[in-house]
Amino acid sequence: MKSYRCRVCASPLYFENSLCVVCGTSLGYSRGEGEIVPVGRDGRYVDSAGWIWHVCRNLNLSGCTWLAPLEGGQCSSCSLTRTRPNDADAAGMANYPLAERAKRHLLAELDDLGFAVIGKDAADGGDPVNGVCFDLLSSTDRHVVIGHDDGVITIDLAESDPAYRERLRGELDEPYRTMLGHFRHEIGHYFQWQLVEIAGDADRLERCRALFGDERADYQAAIDRHYALGAPAGWEQSFLTNYATMHPYEDFAETWAHYLHICDTVQTASQYGLTAVAGVEAFSRFRDLVGGVWIPLSIALNMINRSMGKDDLYPFVIPAPVLDKLDFVAELRTVRGRGARVAPR
Repeated sequence: MKSYRCRVCASPLYFENSLCVVCGTSLGYSRGEGEIVPVGRDGRYVDSAGWIWHVCRNLNLSGCTWLAPLEGGQCSSCSLTRTRPNDADAAGMANYPLAERAKRHLLAELDDLGFAVIGKDAADGGDPVNGVCFDLLSSTDRHVVIGHDDGVITIDLAESDPAYRERLRGELDEPYRTMLGHFRHEIGHYFQWQLVEIAGDADRLERCRALFGDERADYQAAIDRHYALGAPAGWEQSFLTNYATMHPYEDFAETWAHYLHICDTVQTASQYGLTAVAGVEAFSRFRDLVGGVWIPLSIALNMINRSMGKDDLYPFVIPAPVLDKLDFVAELRTVRGRGARVAPR
């Protein structure tokens, strides 16, 4: 995350702030500027081009701090949510704001990297076929499977509950499980679909298959095999996680998620003076950033966590073959897809 400051009193801000706790100024996130900006008492903000923006109508519902183009309307992030819990679902509504917060964090990073996400709502300028939307479902009254299907990303809101999530993490023997991690993983499926599978570049598709495997392999058979037999022996030499071994789709999505983990954390470390590297653009190849910055930084952060009696911040080892996979994912910044318009910033 960037290091934000109040434009009125210069006090430090968190990405989620709707109010400066020092000077009391109301705040909103201007997606076009990538900045937290002051909002007037009338709930409006006027940008440098003279456009008027308004507080999102979901501020009190989900804690959304992003600005909307219409008074009484919702912001671009909230518009990507196709389904949310019923107001009468107390558990679902309690978990809902944390999921929306993770989604906004994801979108801000994608904006910063140059991956612009298009929604599915044609009335809102979206693409019903190639766009993306989010179903944030409550598993209080149904079974919810987290996943991606033709641009529809489904998230189980119960994962917002730390106790529930930690229980699953233990049962599945995972070193890491967060709501933001779910969003990063599932959007990876979307971008593989858009930028690799249907982008029309045969060489890119073949290279992806050479690195991750053939995505046409039977997915259900892969699931059955994985949960019956587990990961193959020696998987640590070629994959980031046990789950990545299940199917080429999951290997790509896990790699994509870690690409976003690394980019975001390095940017945050840079903004707060923990590294002199300005960002991912400082290196021509992503693998050089990983070796020169990320590995020593993550080791240091792990040791800091251990000093506080906590688990490692980044409990993963990056084997050499994964560097090739990370390079491939990083190069997709220069690709223009169909539903997802992508251009380097």
